[in-house]
Amino acid sequence: MQLPHPLYPGRLVRRYQRFLADIKLDNGQLITAHTPNTGSMLQCAVPGYAVLVSANDNPKRKLKFTLELIRVGNHWVDTHTQRSNHLVEEALQQGWIEEFVNYSIQREAPYGASRIDFFLQKDAQKVLLEVKNVTLCDRLTAKFPDAVTLRGQKHLRELRSAREEGYRAVIFFLVQRGEAMCFSPADEIDPAYGRLLREVVAAGVEPLAYRTRITPTENRVARRIPVVL
Repeated sequence: MQLPHPLYPGRLVRRYQRFLADIKLDNGQLITAHTPNTGSMLQCAVPGYAVLVSANDNPKRKLKFTLELIRVGNHWVDTHTQRSNHLVEEALQQGWIEEFVNYSIQREAPYGASRIDFFLQKDAQKVLLEVKNVTLCDRLTAKFPDAVTLRGQKHLRELRSAREEGYRAVIFFLVQRGEAMCFSPADEIDPAYGRLLREVVAAGVEPLAYRTRITPTENRVARRIPVVL
């Protein structure tokens, strides 16, 4: 997926009120950018880190700039969670997710009290797939969540119920850390999520983790990495 163009380089000054970030652009301008991420952005929202922002001159927007990427170590990280499902949809359409080649794709499928990100179907097989954006990494292990997530726990329970009803149910971790070699739940942050993830996997829910490849111009789903529970 092509990222917005052009992107403007700068340094993060601070992230606050969840959706706001003060950034000093390389040209010296101090701006406030929209930050489309509801999580804690632990390890990413660090003052002084290099960032890339896009600009939009739509007069209806409250903020002209949007935070797109943050440089963590040697890798760009895509913290724009509204882009996650588009990345997965592109990968499904292009056949980059080997488990679901040539499946029909429907976005935002209602199930129980939730809307699951994707309903996939091939012949008689019906699949519910929920996407989680992963920006936390412990050395070479990607971790989720980066804050306690009751909503994430609810999605796991819905997937378990779907599996019991005969669906193929998948929790899909979209790993946005280029150094990650595997994925594990962040038990130190949300132990209840880790316990529940292991329970639903034992009940037949499939965990998948795919790492993205991010450059200042493009982000795309690149390769599967192991899930270690």
